Parts: sequence; C-alpha cells; structure tokens
Amino acid sequence: MSFAVPAETYDRFMGRYSRRVAPAFARFAGIEAGMRVLDVGCGPGALTGVLAGLVGAPQVAAADPSPGFAAACAARVPGADVRETRAEALPWADATFDAALAQLVVGFMADPEAGVREMARVVAPGATVAACTWDSAGAMRMLDLFWAAALALDPAAPAEAGRVRFGARDELHELWSGAGLADVEVQPLDVLAGYEDFDDFWEPLTGGVGPAGEWCASLAPDAQVALREECRRRLGDPQGPFELPARSWAARGRRPA
Repeated sequence: MSFAVPAETYDRFMGRYSRRVAPAFARFAGIEAGMRVLDVGCGPGALTGVLAGLVGAPQVAAADPSPGFAAACAARVPGADVRETRAEALPWADATFDAALAQLVVGFMADPEAGVREMARVVAPGATVAACTWDSAGAMRMLDLFWAAALALDPAAPAEAGRVRFGARDELHELWSGAGLADVEVQPLDVLAGYEDFDDFWEPLTGGVGPAGEWCASLAPDAQVALREECRRRLGDPQGPFELPARSWAARGRRPA
C-alpha cells in the first residue's frame, strides 16, 4: 500500500486525526521531561512534534521508511534526529531510549513482530514500548463509512478489518505480549476530527494514501463518482462543517529488566 505521497496530501487525509491522537498517546505512554524518546513510523511528524514539545527536540529521534515523510518530519521538528529507515532495522544502539512509540503504523510494518522487537531492543530495561492502531470494528468512523460504502457498491471491495492488522484490543495485546514485553496494558483513545464540508472529507480520499486512498484512486471515474455519492448519502449530505469520531487502541509494555 502506498504512503509515497506528499506530506500535505497525508495531512489532509490522516493528519487531521494523527494530530489529535498524538497528545493523548504521548500521555498514555507516560512521556515526560528528561526522557529520550523514539517515534517509529513518524510520517510527517505529528507525534514527533508533540514529543519535542514535551522533552525538547534534541531528546527526540524519529524513523520512517518514506523519504518524503522523513524529510517533512525533519523540517517540521528542527533539532530532532530523523532517519529514513524501517522499523524492522532501527539504526540505534541497544538501550538508547527511555521510550519508543509507534503511532498508527504497526499494522503497516512489513514484519510487525520484528518491528516491535526492534523497538524493545533500543529502549533501556524497564522502559516503555507503546503503539496505537485504528479500531477495525467500526469505531474509526471515516474508514468504516468509506469501506461500508465501497462494499455496498462492489462486494469485491476489501473491508478495512481485512486490510490492517492489530485493529482489535486482543490482537494488539497478543503482539505486545508475544514480543516479551511486561505489564502490558491496552486502552482505547477516542478523538474527534473536523471537516469544513463534504468536499473536505472526499477530496483527501482521492489522494492515494493508505488502503482506502489506494482503492479510491484505482476506481474508474464513474465508479469513483458513485462511491463519492454513496459516502455523501451515508454522511447525511452535510452542507457545512461536521466532525467524525475515531477510536484507536493503544498498547504499552515495559522491556524486562
């Protein structure tokens, strides 16, 4: 699936959500001044910026495999150590950090188990490893509505739950426990994201970001129009600003001492 898009395209599609999740996720992970923190799969830097605000940019490192996203993150969070690299092969030494976080990215790792093990490797004994992923049971309203509309028009369309792993509490808990992390906890994080109007909802979906964007962009023009109108209908044909709720599941655990 594609995240090889300009940072601004990502911002309009998912950034409006990740910016709202980031402060709650950082609190959940227990980030505080004096810590050295890693953001894995940083994208254009929504969480990286929040972390820098809490501990100072020189105390923050970030990693993303997308050259465009890594460059955008470095530009948006001056002073942070931003690397273009995969979660499964982090270029930092063992026990470098006091916490490693992955926001909305674990399900997109090529090898999530290896990625979580790498996150655990680079934190100190007793330090926190945390991640959050979108709920796959309908509580991330934008994605749920989009895929419900797609399936109504084309039964061959993939449901979101079938495209992204670890979108359920038990799945995420099992991943964290399986990585050998201790004191694992999983909690929901609920946010609201705002749209100026229906076009502000629809246009970012055509940008090719992630599974939903890839599916939308792959459609023939007439099929895309039909999908747009089905999404409009399911939203109640909004004529002005509106908000949509979104739930992610957040997991945290400690590297054993």
